[in-house]
Amino acid sequence: MYIGREPQVGNFQVCDAISVVNGQAAYTMQVNSVNVSPETANHMLVSLNGILQKPGSSFTVSGSTITFASNLVTGDVIDFIHILGSVLDLGVPSDATVSTAKIVDGAVTAAKLASGVGGKVLQVVTDISTTEESSTSSTFADTNLSLSITPSATTSKILVFSDINSMRKLSGDTKIDLKLLRGSTQIAFGRYANTDSTATLSQSSSSFHVLDTPSTTSAVTYKIQLANSSAAGTVYILSNSSTGTLTAMEIGA
Repeated sequence: MYIGREPQVGNFQVCDAISVVNGQAAYTMQVNSVNVSPETANHMLVSLNGILQKPGSSFTVSGSTITFASNLVTGDVIDFIHILGSVLDLGVPSDATVSTAKIVDGAVTAAKLASGVGGKVLQVVTDISTTEESSTSSTFADTNLSLSITPSATTSKILVFSDINSMRKLSGDTKIDLKLLRGSTQIAFGRYANTDSTATLSQSSSSFHVLDTPSTTSAVTYKIQLANSSAAGTVYILSNSSTGTLTAMEIGA
């Protein structure tokens, strides 16, 4: 019983009723038939025969066992055992009491999402280039389109897409080859051929759309590489001040 308002914080529990056994001092404390262990005797209110007992002298606790200073006898009544919980234990928050402001930014990860609620976009990283680049070699070389993304869970997928809005070649039978790589691993390839040897200019565009599974929480690099597979003449991308983009989106599992 409290004078005034009863405290509303802490892991407060009232133990199940305990039947006194004649000549017995030690009893097991339970809540809903499950053993409970108070932090200390000082975190308890114990009433015996209508009298509050003094922790440490009238009773002690060890784990889920309460031991009275002397054996109880037939007719004694343990009125209640009220466990007050830890002074630092706030217990379980009440429904609808945790606001957005109470949750640390970035604390809710994909691993904490329940099964069946995936498919969410967790982050987006984009790289943009307007720099014209060329190749006269059949050996692939890195372009300026490159980005790094760090997945928040190993189960996440990365949706990678690129758009290169203008490509051209000078006269000759040339082939523009483009690769999309994760690190050193090719995950997409495109070849754009022009066999018109009389043409001095040919323009087109290229795009990749790949759903990748890197299976890691370490930083992952995606990049575009360029080559001229025919090794004849010169091929260009991002010519005439056009724009190229490379985007990676983490999708929660």
